[in-house]
Amino acid sequence: MIDQEIFDLIDRFDRSTLRTLKLSAQGFSLELGRDGAAAAPAASAAASLETPAPAPAKVPETADTSDTAVITAPLVGTFYAAPAPDQPPLVAVGDRVTAGQTLCLIEAMKMMSEIAAPCDCVITEVLKASGDLAAFGDPLFRYKPC
Repeated sequence: MIDQEIFDLIDRFDRSTLRTLKLSAQGFSLELGRDGAAAAPAASAAASLETPAPAPAKVPETADTSDTAVITAPLVGTFYAAPAPDQPPLVAVGDRVTAGQTLCLIEAMKMMSEIAAPCDCVITEVLKASGDLAAFGDPLFRYKPC
């Protein structure tokens, strides 16, 4: 690794919500860590960290989920339920949405990706809180097709 790659990696770690990072490659090893709460992933999300994030909205635990489907994260990044910290969520439990409607945003490498509804449906559960890290394939929403 060259110095600039190491500095870029450290910078990305500082801007992420990760608590530890270990990297080993051909005789080179790097371990980064932080104590306490993780830092904000981006300046735009800093304001949302000042107030407690609402817990993910869920349907009652007794609800039958056998006829529902799940929308999963197509990439790794930070989940945002709203377009900005001072705005309401794009969707909430019980909302009827149309195919292609934006449900949330995932930020990866300072790029915002819109996650859209795959079909006309009703949102039955929001599985992530705004600011949570989403891994590839993580469930984001549960929905019932219309």
